[in-house]
This record gives sequence, C-alpha cells and structure tokens, in this order.
Amino acid sequence: MPETTQINEILPFLIPLIIVQFGLLAFTLHHILTHNHYKRGTRTMWLLIAIVGMEFIGPVAYLLLGKEDA
Repeated sequence: MPETTQINEILPFLIPLIIVQFGLLAFTLHHILTHNHYKRGTRTMWLLIAIVGMEFIGPVAYLLLGKEDA
C-alpha cells in the first residue's frame, strides 16, 4: 500500500498540471487549425510537433516559434 499513499500525496499537484497541459494543447491545436500563416514551418509540421511533444514542449515551441503575430 505504500505506492497508493505516494500517489495520493502528489495527486493534488498533478491534477492542475494535467489540466493546464491539456488546455495549452487544445489552444495550440485550435490555433494551428484555424490559421494559415506561420512564422516558420507548415501546418503539418506544427501539428506533429504539438501532438508528439504534447507535454508542454510542443505547444510552447509553437507559441514561441511558429505562431504569427496578429
């Protein structure tokens, strides 16, 4: 049962991170699919980066490097 106790202790910290992660991914995918112009790369490339690098890295990379300023 020690494993269950450890999971229960860190769960309050993990839930907000998971929510932020999926929210950021959803925003990034929505932006990629609704815009036609990017600073660097193509739509396909950014979709692959965002999905494969789902854990913050892909969406943050897109927002910093690929998202064209409005």
